[in-house]
Amino acid sequence: MEAIQLFVPTFRVEECLAAIRECLECGWTGLGFKTVEFEEAWKAYTNLPHAHFLNSGTSALHLAVRLLKEQDEWQDGDEVITTPLTFVSTNHVLLHENLRPVFADVDEHLCLDPASVAKRITYKTRAVMFVGLGGNSGRLPEIVRLCRRRKLRLILDAAHMAGTRVGGVHIGGEADVACFSFHAVKNLPTADSGMICFADGDFDADVRKWTWLGINKDTYSRTISQGAYKWYYDVEHAGFKYHGNSIMAALGLVGLKYLDQDNAYRRQLAAWYESQLADVPGVSVVPIAAGCESSRHLFQIRVAHRDEVMVALNGLQIFPGVHYRDNSSYPMYAGAHGTCPQAHRASDEVISLPMHLGLQFRDVERVCHALRTAVPVADLARRRRSA
Repeated sequence: MEAIQLFVPTFRVEECLAAIRECLECGWTGLGFKTVEFEEAWKAYTNLPHAHFLNSGTSALHLAVRLLKEQDEWQDGDEVITTPLTFVSTNHVLLHENLRPVFADVDEHLCLDPASVAKRITYKTRAVMFVGLGGNSGRLPEIVRLCRRRKLRLILDAAHMAGTRVGGVHIGGEADVACFSFHAVKNLPTADSGMICFADGDFDADVRKWTWLGINKDTYSRTISQGAYKWYYDVEHAGFKYHGNSIMAALGLVGLKYLDQDNAYRRQLAAWYESQLADVPGVSVVPIAAGCESSRHLFQIRVAHRDEVMVALNGLQIFPGVHYRDNSSYPMYAGAHGTCPQAHRASDEVISLPMHLGLQFRDVERVCHALRTAVPVADLARRRRSA
């Protein structure tokens, strides 16, 4: 029996090789050339005013926090309201900048609950970090209104949201800064890279120095400029080496041409899952927010006795995933344990079913048939152990 994996990235191999060959033949594989082209293509695709290509989505999140803290003169110990139901990089970047993550609870979409966010705001709150889990926009419009009313910065962790639209508009423009990921298993896969999209052009100009060690003119800019002193640059502050490279950008440019088509197929997979699971006892589907055309990076369900269900599925050569463990279960966030009961409950119940372009209807049928078997078997096994 062939295994069904959670993620299997799809590359248009010949097109990708041709794009990489172009970099190799011209001798430019680093920052510049294709990275500039990808930034322009991403802005055209999303209609966002600014975009800077980086080596990862995590780098984008770190720089978003770093630059906002510096510009707005946040102090060490100031607070950012965030979710405990996310990949740890979301919250680690706050610790890197000596800020305090304050966890708010999630709603039925597994995104931040605006009511919980409002209750967490104090005189030390400086921003809200919203995670579009699985490509779901949740109640983002309410979070936007709350941030504007309370004069808080909004950072959008859009790692799963390449191609997500709300009301026909690509996600990102409602935030002070949006951070996208093009990691190997994302909807727009490279090996690893990301994009940071500030609403403010001054931030965009600044972040380009921060990604290249504080240098005010990158190597590509110096190469294409004119004059005897084109080699000259200054170092304005200590920065990071977070910029992207032309090989990753070449992969991204090819993938971007197919992103809407690929996401449409992912939504078809999700529709098949929803239809097949509609009458399966003990399985509830995490709903997509109204008006959200999701990228469908994830298709998530909730079940009791999740770990037993996962074991049963693995025995049938089906390998789903879990997105994510409640971050307060990790030592560095343990002080917040018990403050977000909905997130903690979801962390014990959620399963991400296989979701990639290699799947067909028969695969979805097989996964759903396996769930019909696995859920009652898991429940019976748990009851026997408790007896």
